[in-house]
This record gives sequence, C-alpha cells and structure tokens, in this order.
Amino acid sequence: MLRFSVTDFKTSIGAALALGLAVASVPAQAQDDAEVRIRALEAQVRALQRVVFPGGDGRFFEPQVDRGTSSQGGSQAGTPATGAVTDILARLEALETELARLTSLAEENRNDLRGLDTRLTTLESAAEAEAVAETAEVTVAPETTTAVAVPEQREEPSAERVAAVAAIVKPQSDDPGDDEYTYGFRLWDAGFYPEARQQLKIFVRDYPNHPLISFGRNLIGRAYLDDGDPEQAAAWFVENYTSDKTGRRAADSVLYLAIAMIRRNETERACTALGVFSREFAAEAVGRLETLYNTTRERVNCS
Repeated sequence: MLRFSVTDFKTSIGAALALGLAVASVPAQAQDDAEVRIRALEAQVRALQRVVFPGGDGRFFEPQVDRGTSSQGGSQAGTPATGAVTDILARLEALETELARLTSLAEENRNDLRGLDTRLTTLESAAEAEAVAETAEVTVAPETTTAVAVPEQREEPSAERVAAVAAIVKPQSDDPGDDEYTYGFRLWDAGFYPEARQQLKIFVRDYPNHPLISFGRNLIGRAYLDDGDPEQAAAWFVENYTSDKTGRRAADSVLYLAIAMIRRNETERACTALGVFSREFAAEAVGRLETLYNTTRERVNCS
C-alpha cells in the first residue's frame, strides 16, 4: 500500500526550490549544506520509487547533471562560480519531474482501488441476495409468486365470520392506495388472515409504486405465517426483500424469513437468513427489531 501523499510531495519540492533560490546569495559553506539537503531529497525520491515500483522499474530517478569531476576525482579547474547553482537547479528540476510522475501513478493506483471496491460491493450485495433467495427454495403456488389478487380456495365462511369481517371498516380518504393497505392491515390485526391476504394482494397489484408497498408484501407473508403456512410466507418474504432491499420492511422480511425456516425445521436456512439480517440491517438488530432478533436467535443453534 502506498504511504505517501501529494501534500508530502509538494512540501518536499517547495522546500527544495526555496533552497535553490537561496544558494545564489550564500557563501561556500552554505552551498555545501545545500548539497547535503539536496542529496537527502534525492534519497527520499528513490525511497518513494521503491514503494511505487517494488520490483524495479528501470526508470528510477538519476540526477541529470554533470558534477564536473576530473579523472583524479577533484573539481575541474576553471569551473564557473555559478556552477553550483546551476547544478542545484538542474537537480531540483529533475526532482520536480519525477515527483510529478510519481504523483500521477499514485492517483492512478487510487482510482484502480476505488474501482475494485465498487466491484466487490456489487458482488457482495448480489451474493447476499442470492443467499436469502436460496433459503426459500420451496414449492410455491404460482399465484403467490407474483403480486396478484387470486381468491384463495377455502371453506365457505360462516355467517358469523362474514358479519365479523363486514364489521371491519374500510377507510375512505384522498389516498386510495393507503385505504386499501389499511383495510388489509385491519383484517390481519383482527385475525382474519385469508381475507387480509386477499385484500393486501389487491393493494400490491393495483399500487406497485405506493410508499407502503414494502409494508404490503411483508404483511402478506405475515398473514401466511400467522395462519400456519410458513412455506407460502417464505415466498413473500423473499419477494419483498429481493424486490427492494432498501424497502421500509425489507429487514422485517429477512428476519421473519428466518422464523419461517425455523418453523419448517430448516436450521441451516434459518441461520443464513439471520446472518444476512445481522450484516445488512445491523441498525435494526440493535434498534426496532432487537427483541425479535434476539428471541429468534435463541430458538436456533447457528455455528
């Protein structure tokens, strides 16, 4: 992992440039000190190169100047007094060029890493959705796999039941979609589960884009679960979660899917649903659904 930043580069080159401008007006001893500091900067650049190109790149920075040394290793006679300044400025220019190249490579690396993070997040989300769907690989009647209002085959209700259902008031407001959902909720709350399912399926069919759609699909699953049919309930819980993972009752559907699997003695699938719930809905696990989550976990032994 790269451990340098553009700020570090700018700070180093800024100090080096300031040093080069000061050299022209200082004595020989100060120029010797400048030489030491320039060499230190060059060493830092080489260290950065080793980080960017850990295997060797063949393009490492080398000072592109002639130090004016003779065959005996001493300074050449007749070197102009401005040679030291020229040497420093040339080396600073080379440093600035190399730092710019390293900065560009670092930015490319960051962009590549961001792209990888995005791809990993997408893959993880798809895998989690598939894991939830796999927990409900059950035989489901065609009418319950799609949000349509199909009358359920059941015994003819008694006169007393018909009268009790008729007593449930259907609201009349300026939001007919809300009225349909609220009526289905009232039927479910009163324990009339088949009637509630039929009413809620009408709501889901007629108002697929309503703000309460996630509530509606989830409540159909609840109405099946409360009526002793975890198989059909699981299908609706999966549909609600996979249709909109950000839906306002998506978390409830995943948790109730685990409950449905427990009732079917499907321990492994129940644990899968609980795992997805804890990862994707951590805030709900310690908030609104904390009690239900904890009691559900106590009912199953997940390794």
